[in-house]
Amino acid sequence: MLTFAAPRRAKPARHLADLSMAERRDAVAELGEKAFRADQLSRHYFDRLTHDAAAMTDLPTASRDRLAEALLPSLLTPVREIVCDGGTTRKTLWRLFDGALVESVLMRYPERVTICVSSQAGCGMNCPFCATGQAGLTRNMSTAEIVEQVVAGARALAAGEVPGGPGRVSNIVFMGMGEPMANYKAVIGAVRRMTDPSPHGLGISARGVTVSTVGLVPAIGKLAAEGLPVTLALSLHAPDDELRDTLVPVNTRWKVDEVLDAAWDYARITGRRVSIEYALIKDVNDQEWRADLLGRLVKNRLAHVNLIPLNPTPGSKWTASRPEDERAFVRRLEAHGVPVTVRDTRGREIDGACGQLAAAAPEE
Repeated sequence: MLTFAAPRRAKPARHLADLSMAERRDAVAELGEKAFRADQLSRHYFDRLTHDAAAMTDLPTASRDRLAEALLPSLLTPVREIVCDGGTTRKTLWRLFDGALVESVLMRYPERVTICVSSQAGCGMNCPFCATGQAGLTRNMSTAEIVEQVVAGARALAAGEVPGGPGRVSNIVFMGMGEPMANYKAVIGAVRRMTDPSPHGLGISARGVTVSTVGLVPAIGKLAAEGLPVTLALSLHAPDDELRDTLVPVNTRWKVDEVLDAAWDYARITGRRVSIEYALIKDVNDQEWRADLLGRLVKNRLAHVNLIPLNPTPGSKWTASRPEDERAFVRRLEAHGVPVTVRDTRGREIDGACGQLAAAAPEE
């Protein structure tokens, strides 16, 4: 079953990151404070990555706790952190205020730092090869809950907790738990907080942000009109409707041609190259004839294909393609002149790679 509308649940407390700067100033004024205190509070949160009211020494002592309590509530509680790659890949399990669990993954490379964020607790798209999709949808996340995953990673980097010394987040990918386009309003709010310049937001380049989707066509059109030059990543996984109906059930609503047309419109409007995500599954979608079909669909478009060796999930009957079949698939795409890369499987051993996030609670 596909689930587009999230179950109704209690909402998390209002947070500064949920609000535009104008809304923050109004909120501060409602507390009896001067409006410019919102700018100060925003700098502490987005620039200095501060959540401790006592450290906000430019605010009047009498105001600090009141402002922090009203606009900087605690939204994410770390439950467990697992690391690999010498500590440069870190998967964090977070508990939200209502007990829902989500995961984010920080990956430090020599030239960049990427954080993979969740936008929903669970997912309603029901893709059978994805651990998150098999868990079902618990609820949407708020804008601030999404942003807090990035801020938490930024704090760890700034504090030198990740091997490699102090650093900064350069890339954000909405490829964690959830279908971002099914939580559209909160996701767009989060993207704006991430990319707005200080003190409005984190000031990360929009070109460093990737929003993924299994193919919610109307939402792709809305994103194209937002004026945000983010990268669109389309999780295609099959070039033919017969197979994609099974692998990506939303294809029963919007077929391959419709989804790709929306992607090409996005590329035309934004001038941004679309990433076509394709999980290679042994003997399922890795045949050379499917590579040829995909090549014909993508060639001469502003797009590249990102092949993902299928990451194992508990109980799955499927596994990654044979190395020789992966190489043949790449060769067929290249023969069509299609740019193609094979994704790094960072985090696989800690169930932190693409399709593996299940937010399982630790055993007592």
